[in-house]
Amino acid sequence: MKHYKRVLSIAGSDPSGGAGIQADLKTFSACGCFGTTAITAVVDENTVGVTGVFPVPASFVAGQIKSVLDDIGADAVKIGMLHSSELIRAVKDTLSACRATRNIVLDPVMTATSGDTLLQKEAVETLRNELIPFARIITPNIPEAEILSGRTITCSSELVAVARELSFGRKVSVLLKAGHLDEEDLTDVFYNAETDETLLLPSPKIHTRNTHGTGCTLSSAVAAGLAHGHTLDEAVKRAKAYITQAIAAGSEYEIGKGNGPVHHFFNFWE
Repeated sequence: MKHYKRVLSIAGSDPSGGAGIQADLKTFSACGCFGTTAITAVVDENTVGVTGVFPVPASFVAGQIKSVLDDIGADAVKIGMLHSSELIRAVKDTLSACRATRNIVLDPVMTATSGDTLLQKEAVETLRNELIPFARIITPNIPEAEILSGRTITCSSELVAVARELSFGRKVSVLLKAGHLDEEDLTDVFYNAETDETLLLPSPKIHTRNTHGTGCTLSSAVAAGLAHGHTLDEAVKRAKAYITQAIAAGSEYEIGKGNGPVHHFFNFWE
C-alpha cells in the first residue's frame, strides 16, 4: 500500500477561506500532502477584518492533536494561531508527549492581515521563550520580528542580523519575510541554524491587495516540503516559489471587499 505525506496544522479557522486552517489545507493539497487539523480557535472574520475570536479550550486542542497523531501520525507539523500562554504550553506539551516529528514549522501569528490582534500580549513571552526554541523553523514577518526582537526594522539590509538574532543561539532556523518593507525589490532572508548559513530569496514586489493568508500559506508550504523529505534550504526555496506564484495568480482575481486570498491552486485551475 502507498502512504501519504502527512502534515498536521494546529491553527485557527477562517470562515472566508483565505487564511488559517482553510489556507493550510489548500496549501498541503496543492503541494501533494494529506492535511489534518487541530483547531485552536473559531475566528469570525472575512477579507475586511476580524469581528471576534472564540477560543477552543486548551485541553480540547490537545485532544485533537493526540487523536490525529495517535492514529494518522505526521511527517511535519505547522503551528499557526495560538492565542494564549495556556494554549501555547498545551500544544508544546502534547507534541512532546506524542513524540511528534522534528519537522515543526511555527508561524508566530500575532495579527491578521487587516491589523487585528490575534495573540494576547502576555502570551508573547511564552511564545518566545517556550515554543520558538521547540520548533525547527519559524516564519515571522517584519511586525512579528520587531515584537520578538524588540527592535525596529526599517530596511532590508537589517534582515540578516535580525534573522540570526531570532535563532536564539542557533536553536531554531528563521525565515524572515520582507513583504512589509516599503521597497520594490524584496528579499526574504532564511537563516539555517543547522548549517549556520544564510540564504537570500529575492523577488519583485507584487502590487495587489490580495495578501490575506500569505503567512499561513508560506509556512504550510515549508511544512509540506519537509514532509516530502526535502532539506530545510530546499523546502524554503520551494515554498518561496509557490507563494510568489500564488500571490501573482491571485492578484488577477477580485473576491471580497478587503484583502483577498492568494490562488492556492494556480497549478490546477484558473
